[in-house]
Amino acid sequence: MTDAQQVRVGSSDLEIFPLVLGGNVFGWTADEAATFAVLDTFVAAGGTMLDTADAYSAWVPGHTGGESETLVGRWLAHQGGRDDVVIATKVSQHPSFQGLAAGNVRAAAEASLQRLGTDRIDLYYAHFDDASVPLEETAAAFSSLVDDGLVRYVAVSNYTAARLDEWMAVADREGFHRPVALQPGYNLVERGFEGALRASADRHGLGVLPYYGLARGFLAGKYRDGGAPVESPRAEAAARYLDDRGRRVLAVLDEVAAAHEVQVASVALAWLRSQPTVVAPIASARNPGQLVDLLASAVLELTSDELHALSAASA
Repeated sequence: MTDAQQVRVGSSDLEIFPLVLGGNVFGWTADEAATFAVLDTFVAAGGTMLDTADAYSAWVPGHTGGESETLVGRWLAHQGGRDDVVIATKVSQHPSFQGLAAGNVRAAAEASLQRLGTDRIDLYYAHFDDASVPLEETAAAFSSLVDDGLVRYVAVSNYTAARLDEWMAVADREGFHRPVALQPGYNLVERGFEGALRASADRHGLGVLPYYGLARGFLAGKYRDGGAPVESPRAEAAARYLDDRGRRVLAVLDEVAAAHEVQVASVALAWLRSQPTVVAPIASARNPGQLVDLLASAVLELTSDELHALSAASA
């Protein structure tokens, strides 16, 4: 798998494998042993970028947030290859570090660094917009983390085009470090990103790293008419895509997958990777077996006809 072409994240010097490993399941549906196995397999296959957040997995009863970062930190300490991976994490949703006020951004970053057991975060996201704090304050707080060497690059997630434009204008006016990446929800059946937000990302030269690349598992082909029930916390959300449009998309995915002798998940992620502004999709795996199809997407090249057929089916 190491023959996958490395890709650059926006205007940064971060060169990554063209699939990002999502850490939302670490400490939730993947325990420590499973997490270590997934991380080992991903890196052995040439994978480089890990995406987590300080809030993962605060939604689980009994969890407090930071579980995913803690496991990534234990894994790093165990295998010792910090320079071999690119670590992205996020701030604003941890129960103890809510929002994007300057003091909170700094405290949350320091807490993340402690859990991760590292001296730097390679890509630090504003996880969700916080309209209660002036953007000048938030942008300054992120920029100062870069100045102090705690963060290498700034990024934003779940921002509107207007707010993204505003952050960039503030950064340029004040001389702050500009965001280099954007993380939106985007996949073959959720294409709202393709409007004003994509235009903004393109205008500002941002590298786009989409989450929900498999539409909560729907684009892995697990949800079919008459199919067996899927045991997953996301099953209900994924099953709602099984309408006429979803069936059209699955039919074309099946056809393209058969032509390449791969699974439909690989095709769905390869389509996403091929879209304008997209650097690499984010996808998560609860066990090494689930990683196989995700990794295959990084080297799968679809023809222009196949890309068009998939886009048309999901239009």
